[in-house]
Amino acid sequence: MEMDNIECVSFSHGLDDDDGDDEAVSRLPRPLLKPSAAAASAAPAVNLVVVSGGGGGGGGAVAGPHITPSTSVHELLECPVCTNSMYPPIHQCQNGHTICSTCKTRVHNRCPTCRQELGDIRCLALEKVAESLELPCKYYSLGCPEIFPYYSKLKHESQCNLRPYNCPYAGSECSVVGDIPFLVTHLRDDHKVDMHSGCTFNHRYVKSNPREVENATWMLTVFHCFGQYFCLHFEAFQLGMAPVYMAFLRFMGDENDARSYTYSLEVGGNGRKMIWEGNPRSIRDSHRKVRDSHDGLVIQRNMALFFSGGERKELKLRVTGRIWREQQNPDSGACIPNLFS
Repeated sequence: MEMDNIECVSFSHGLDDDDGDDEAVSRLPRPLLKPSAAAASAAPAVNLVVVSGGGGGGGGAVAGPHITPSTSVHELLECPVCTNSMYPPIHQCQNGHTICSTCKTRVHNRCPTCRQELGDIRCLALEKVAESLELPCKYYSLGCPEIFPYYSKLKHESQCNLRPYNCPYAGSECSVVGDIPFLVTHLRDDHKVDMHSGCTFNHRYVKSNPREVENATWMLTVFHCFGQYFCLHFEAFQLGMAPVYMAFLRFMGDENDARSYTYSLEVGGNGRKMIWEGNPRSIRDSHRKVRDSHDGLVIQRNMALFFSGGERKELKLRVTGRIWREQQNPDSGACIPNLFS
């Protein structure tokens, strides 16, 4: 279902063109490695030496990891196919070339370096080397100071509060990531998203043929208030056998900060109205995850047509709402709503 018409009436002015950061997030540099203090004191100094493969001959002996004098430990732990860091089980061929377990299947059990069959040889030595290392979070250039053992680092990075955000635009599978100022600029310039300042909104959504049962995503709108950015979504989708309309708000920031804000949405007509109130979800949660959880104002089609009035031949929904921030009362500990930006 394509969008027929959108009318946006805002109670305040749009954002200035110079809002946001016009520079994209630079590629994150590769972190340096350092052995853990415990491993350094417990084990004697070991020099890595070159072990030539010998083509798998010499009585069937298996070579150790293929190392050159200039090879760094990080390069040893980098898969030659996907270039990601390798985690157990790390596989190797008879000539000592290593590969991660995921790519072992992708290359059909053939070493991508020497084309020898990989078999089921584990590189236990390299796994032990990795176990003795401590590494900084790969987002250290964005301000994360944490250092983790090699095998714990991946879990932290998947949850790091300083990791980049995914683009919140729902109309396409956009792969852009970055910090909030960069994403605001990206939404404005690349997705042509409407930008508004203020904590109240008044939108009208129109569809000429509401009987169509196809998904439709109305244009995303971004609001700037309390020094933060919020994404207002409105769309139609199939819920079971019936189409529904849904509006919800997402906070451009982390979940803990999102809990400091509350929003309300209201839709009505013909002397009836529906009101939704709750905390916005963080854009850490994908658009689909929020939508499928029905965490927002959900309007059944029959009710939407009732609100539209007339002969129920055209969808005309007016959605109004506001955003406010809960402020802690230092005397009583109670939260006091702040309705002003």
